[in-house]
Amino acid sequence: MKYEKQVEKRHYAFESYFYPGRWMSYWYQIKEIVSRDDINSVLDVGPGTSVLQAILNEQKPNLSYQSLDIADDLHPDIKGSVTDIPLKDNAVDLATAFQVLEHISFDDFEVALQEMKRVSKRYVFISLPHYGPSLEFRLKLPKFAEFKFAIKLPRPITHVFCGQHYWEIGKKGYSASKIRSILNTHFDILDEYIPHENQYHRFYIMQNK
Repeated sequence: MKYEKQVEKRHYAFESYFYPGRWMSYWYQIKEIVSRDDINSVLDVGPGTSVLQAILNEQKPNLSYQSLDIADDLHPDIKGSVTDIPLKDNAVDLATAFQVLEHISFDDFEVALQEMKRVSKRYVFISLPHYGPSLEFRLKLPKFAEFKFAIKLPRPITHVFCGQHYWEIGKKGYSASKIRSILNTHFDILDEYIPHENQYHRFYIMQNK
C-alpha cells in the first residue's frame, strides 16, 4: 500500500500534542538509547517534532542520527516509507519507530518490522498505542520508596480508522499476545512495558535474532 502524509505540521502544536504523558514517553525513548554503549547510530522512523533528536544531540553528541518520514514539511533526513526503507542492510545499530506503525495497515506491520530489522545491525525499539482504560495506583511516603501499580482493563471494541490509526493494541483482533507473537518471530524481546505515566503507549525493546 502507498501511504500519504496524514496530518499537517500544525498537528504537533505544543498545546494539543505535548500532553504530560507524551513527555514521559520521550523520557523512556531517550533512556533506552543512551543507556546502551553499543548504539552509535540510529534511524528514527517518524520523527514528529524532532524532540528525540534534539535531546540525543545533547546527551549523546557522538551518536549518528538519521530520520525517515514521508512528510516533506517535517524535513526528514531521508524521505521514504518504513515499508521500503532506502538504506543498505545493517546500516545502523538501532532502528526506532515510536508511535508510528499504527499509522500503516496491519497487513504491512510485518513488512515494516522486516525492513527495520534489515537496516539494523542490533536493535529495533518501537512503541504502539494500547487502547483501553487502566487501573492505576501510586503511593509515596516520606523515607519510603515510591510504590506504583497499574493494570490495563480489557475493552476489546472494533477499531474504526480515524484518518490516522489503522489499528491499536487492545482492540478486536489486535491483542497484546498477538502482537508479542508476531514480534517474537523476528526479534528477541529484551523488555516490554507500559510506562506508569502513560498507559496509552506500550514499548517493545528488541534485539535482532
